[in-house]
Order: sequence, then structure tokens, then C-alpha cells
Amino acid sequence: MSPLNPLVITGYFLVLAAVVWKVSRKAGASGHARKGGSATDFLSARHDLPWWALSLSLVATETSTLTFISIPGVACRQGMVFLGLAAGYCVGRGIVAIWLLPRYAGGTLTSVYALLGARYGASMQRIASAAFLLTRFLAESVRLLAGTLPVMWLLAQSGLPLARWTILSGILLFTLGYTVLGGLKAVIWTDSIQLGLYGAGAAFCVLYLMPALPADAWSHARAAGLTRLFHPLSPGHLLSDPFTLPAALIGGAILSIASHGTDQLMVQRLLAARSLREARLALIGSAILVAALFGLLSLLGIEIRLARNGGDPGISLSGSPDTLFPHFIATALPSGISGLLVAGVLSATMGSLSSTLNAMAGASLTDFGPFLRLRIERALCWLGYRPGPLTVARLLTLFWGVALVTGAALFTMGSHSAVIVGLSIAGWSYGPTLGAFLLALFVPGIGMREARFGFLASLAGMALLLFSGQALGWEIAFSWLVPLGLLLHCVATGLYRAAHRHRSP
Repeated sequence: MSPLNPLVITGYFLVLAAVVWKVSRKAGASGHARKGGSATDFLSARHDLPWWALSLSLVATETSTLTFISIPGVACRQGMVFLGLAAGYCVGRGIVAIWLLPRYAGGTLTSVYALLGARYGASMQRIASAAFLLTRFLAESVRLLAGTLPVMWLLAQSGLPLARWTILSGILLFTLGYTVLGGLKAVIWTDSIQLGLYGAGAAFCVLYLMPALPADAWSHARAAGLTRLFHPLSPGHLLSDPFTLPAALIGGAILSIASHGTDQLMVQRLLAARSLREARLALIGSAILVAALFGLLSLLGIEIRLARNGGDPGISLSGSPDTLFPHFIATALPSGISGLLVAGVLSATMGSLSSTLNAMAGASLTDFGPFLRLRIERALCWLGYRPGPLTVARLLTLFWGVALVTGAALFTMGSHSAVIVGLSIAGWSYGPTLGAFLLALFVPGIGMREARFGFLASLAGMALLLFSGQALGWEIAFSWLVPLGLLLHCVATGLYRAAHRHRSP
């Protein structure tokens, strides 16, 4: 990287800091104006954000560095398969918009797991929230690592080698600054800016590479199967390939129902909408945006491969697929533009981190509130300070920030794609959680003990499935993990119900 790139990166973050400061001050002023409601405002943004901003934030949260870095590498080798997966995502979000969102639309929930608490009691609410916190901790550790490694490599190419801890600490401090000060409102507006940056960066790369492609490039792409949306069905890979037609449409739809219908990270944004109509618009808009982003990044990966076949020496296909796009940024882009793309990688990392921090703080405060508040208040009373609800929410945000950065520093990726690893981690709890919600919403005859047993048994079954697959060398595609978890939950609940009925006099 040339000396121009650090100036571009610094300039971008100065502009972003100015925007964050302005939004944070407004958020803080509105919180103080509403006595007693500032902690709720911190977590729900007072339900006054426009649907299009929520839509942008949803996409920025679910995509992050995993998407920005990994999808071009996957597309370079496997084609437009993520665009095919987006078709399943669109179906799933449509189902959430029609059937699930009306169940949440009341303007009173700050944690989606409170619905389980109302139906099955506080213990079920805390168990589901704990599963969410553990899943998000592991998945966000992968996201942070995925964002840190290419930045380390890019900075090393410019003669500025920095350790992983140094980069992680810088990302944490900047992200905590606006997350702690401005709450959900600041997170959503910065998410929108950051998505715009890396979306525009990807579009520039696609246009930049077009003149470098050989005349018969797309003929070669079609012959190599790179323009296919789905992998052909193979009897030996029905459950291990996430990009076949049934895996993408059925598995992708159920995955999207679970992520956008039961995951606090996504539902928290929908709960901040002004009305049910605007929540639906935000959700459907996010489906269109994520399909466009998947298509853009997939097209970029294919172009990188075609340009390499045309003799571009700055592009390498060796190693992990996650190294492809960072290598292209550092070696093939003009000075200044490459710096802006590095800022895009950092933005993607911070966007997902800030969203996760706010969601985890919200779930911790809402689902474990009395327990946590009591202990935090006791600890701070020793220092002569009595914290209010807003202070507790900010301290929880700080705690999860330190925990996530520590997890990212200790995590290792190997040769796997970050986006596949992240989706596989999420698949552990998504299916059981979706099962619990569907039973709570649509099957009134299920009792607390049945629901709790089914949820815990399916979580244990999914963990056994994932670990045994790792140990024995076989795997189940991430797009099938959620349907399997849902099936396990229904079977476990049904068996408990049958056994209990059999023992009854």
C-alpha cells in the first residue's frame, strides 16, 4: 500500500467519528429527556427509526466481514451459488414478515426471548437467551478474526506490521465508543454508512475488472459452471452440499426464518420499527439488498478468476478462499482505492461487532436483568456509586466487547471459509430455538416442561452431531443444520409428551 492509503483510511474514520458523535449526542439527549426510559431507548432506539435505515442495518449485521471477504473466494471456485442461496433467504423472510412479525408487534418487547418467557416461564426465557449469547459469542469471534487477518496482511504489505491484539483492540475501542454512547440508534446509522462503503467498494471492483477480462471470458465461465446458481444433485452429497437446489431453497428459507424470526441480533432491529408495516418493509427490503450484495460479490469473485486466466499476475487462487479478495485489494487496485477497501473491511467488522454488542447487552439486561443488576450495583456500591439502568446496559456492552475480542484473539480458522464456519456455528442453536418459537406461537397445548426438555435435548443432539462430524471426518451442510435442529426439537418434545402421557393415570 502506498502512503496515500493510510490517509484515506484515516479520513474515512474521522468522517465516521463525526457522524457517530452527532448521532450519539442526539440519542443521549433524547434518553435524558425521557426519565426512567433511557435504558429502553438505548436498546430499542425509541421505535422511531425509518424502515430503510433498519433494512440497511439488517444487511450490514448479517453480512459483515464474512460476506465481504469470503463470498468472492467461494464464487471464484464455485460460481454464483450464494445468489441461489439468497433465493431461499427471500422465501424465509417473506414467511417471517407474514406470520411471525405480527406476533411480535406490540412495541413492548426489547428481547425476543421475552415471548418464550411469557409462554413457558422465566427459566425457558433465560435458557433460550443463554443459547443465543453462546452462539453469538462463538460466531462473532469468527467474524472478528475474519476481519482482523486480512487487515493484518494488508498492513504488513504496506510496511506497518501490527499484532492481532493491537488491531483487535483498535477495532474494539472505536466500536465501543459509539455503541456505548449512542445505543441502538447510533449502531443502526453507522451500520448504514458502513454497508454503503463496502457495497460501493465491491461495485467499483466489478467495474474496474471488466476491461481486463479476455474477450471469451464469459464463455469460459459458462463452460466451467461458474454461472450456475445451484450445484447439481449428487446422491453422495445430498446433506453435505449447501448449494444444491433443495439445500438452498428449503434449507436457506428455514435458516432465514430462524435468523430473522427468532435471533435477537436481527429481531431487535425489527422491534425498533415505528409500526408493523415498517418492520415488514425493512425485512423485505433487506432480502432484496442481501440478494443484490451476494450477486455483486459473487460476480466479483468470478471476474477475479477470469482475469487471472487472462494472465493477471497479481491474483492468486492458492490457499484459503478468504485470502483471494484481500490479495486482490493489495496488489491489483490503484492507490487510494485499495485504502478505501481496507476501510471497507474494517467497517464490515465494526458493523457486525456493534450490532452484536448491542443485541447481547439487550438480551443480558432483559433476560437476566434482576440477577445482573443486583450484582453490578453491589460491586459499584463498594466504589460509592449507584448505577442506573442505562449505566448497567453500557457496562454489559463493555463486558461483551472485551469477551468477544478475547475470543477472536484465541480463535483459529485453519483453511475453512469464514462465512461457512460462522453459518455452521449459528446452525447449532437456530433449529432448536425456531422449534421453541413455533410451538409457543402455534401449538398452545405444549407445557413448560415439554418445551424445556425439547429445547435442551435438541441443543445437546445438535452439539453431538457437529462434534461427531468433526471427529469422524464427515459434515452436514450449514443450510441443513437448522432443519435438522428443528426436527430434533419436535421429536424430543413429542417423545417427552408421549412418555409423560403414558405415565399419567
